[in-house]
Amino acid sequence: MNFLEALSFQFLKVIKDGVFGVSLGDLGIIFLLLFTAVIIRGIFAKFIVDKLKIIVQKTSSRIDDHLFEALVPPFKLLPIVLSFLAITLYFDSQSTLGIYLQKTNQTLSTILIFWLIHQSLIPLTKIFHRLETLLSKALVLWILRSLKYLIIFLGAVAVLDVWGIKVGPVIAGLGLFGVAVALGAQDLFKNLISGIMILLEKRFQIGDVISVPGHTEGTVEHVGFRSTLIRKFDSTPITLPNYIFAEAPILNFTNRNFRRISWTIGLEYSSTLDQIKSIINEIENYIINSKKFQIDEEHQLFVKLDKFNDSSIDIMIYCFTNTNTWNEYLTIKQDLAFAIKEVVEKYKARFAFPSQSIYIEKN
Repeated sequence: MNFLEALSFQFLKVIKDGVFGVSLGDLGIIFLLLFTAVIIRGIFAKFIVDKLKIIVQKTSSRIDDHLFEALVPPFKLLPIVLSFLAITLYFDSQSTLGIYLQKTNQTLSTILIFWLIHQSLIPLTKIFHRLETLLSKALVLWILRSLKYLIIFLGAVAVLDVWGIKVGPVIAGLGLFGVAVALGAQDLFKNLISGIMILLEKRFQIGDVISVPGHTEGTVEHVGFRSTLIRKFDSTPITLPNYIFAEAPILNFTNRNFRRISWTIGLEYSSTLDQIKSIINEIENYIINSKKFQIDEEHQLFVKLDKFNDSSIDIMIYCFTNTNTWNEYLTIKQDLAFAIKEVVEKYKARFAFPSQSIYIEKN
């Protein structure tokens, strides 16, 4: 009988005291509230969010649509936060469990607030992209990325502060370690500074076609904190450290206003002076009368007899197309080649090719 009494006493004690001084009944209430929060979260996500989405989509502005889509994930955390708030109010705030529940509630509330701020940056990127006319596209991306990292850092600091962890002493304690890391990461900081200078000086932007002598040429796809990704013309990606761009001359083909044509055509020495003059004048008139070429003080046209070569009379053709697009440039250059061929054949002249004449002296 004593054994059964002791067993029943322990059983009743467990029911009364529970865990951490919380009875099993209170623990049941906690789990019930959490289960209710999960159900409410599902209902909130299924019905309320869908209804609000329909209302938002009826507005003429697209910014509120992007803002709503961005804020939906953190808003789904709201029922969980409210449930923990209810649990915190139910228990004694001076008890050990009450203190931990308060800290948990403050942590969830902090995460919710900074998550909302972080997600709010997503629709604001549409506004920031308008700055691309003043700043480079890569610099705008850097600013947005830095703001997101800053919000995440501040949120982490706030959460640590809730649990009594001060970030200041931790950072100060890592000072010596940071110096050691900095000495071993000089290349990292050199690349970072070079990347900032690239963006500020606008030497090139994302989408520009550039050539880095001695390294590569292609289209810029990404400018990172440490390196820049360039897609070569054969579609091969290559990553270059940013410090290379600070030390090497960069040829930015995209920033050209027009593309140049510089040719030398050779006529046979059997060509008469009238043929050469007629060919020069007709080629020049073709370029002048065509709207495909740019002719002004900075982009002059030259169609001149250049020199008497070993096996040809050379005519120099120097002009600029009125486009910077590669495909259009190739088409204009092709049309010019067809026109030159027609003019040469029209005046019954012939193109020269490298040749040698051998004279045999008779004794």
